[in-house]
Amino acid sequence: MSQTIGHFINGKTVPGQSGRTAKIHNPALGQATGKVALASADEMRAAITNAEAALPSWAATPPLRRARVMFKFKELIEKNMDELAAMVSAEHGKVISDAKGSITRGLEVVEFACGIPHLLKGEHSENVGTGVDSHSARQPVGVCAGITPFNFPAMVPMWMFPIAIQTV
Repeated sequence: MSQTIGHFINGKTVPGQSGRTAKIHNPALGQATGKVALASADEMRAAITNAEAALPSWAATPPLRRARVMFKFKELIEKNMDELAAMVSAEHGKVISDAKGSITRGLEVVEFACGIPHLLKGEHSENVGTGVDSHSARQPVGVCAGITPFNFPAMVPMWMFPIAIQTV
């Protein structure tokens, strides 16, 4: 049980500072295979602060360039499908075919998010009320977080974050 997984903050892998960890279990083998660092409140604040600092430049990035980032993400998922499925299997006990299926279902949302330039178009409706027109435009809101179930470690985050990241 030598591996300890830390955190990813500000584009870097960093070890946990809280001193607290949780075991990573391989349910198929019934044994611990590593540890994951549990974040302290200060580590969470640092992650949020870094995400908030990144928001203005990401929000100013044209949607077409953001879509290119998502296309690269899609490419990396497809290229590393076997490795990702093996990790899901080792940490959650899914058979490889089920793990690949859940990653594929998440990948469908990544593909959808690649179309973000079209999805971010605003709307205009004339005369929705007497002398009233309605206009809508998508504007960046801020940092998001998600709480996902342990048994779908790839699929559910891919249902949430690609759209959130693209629409800031």
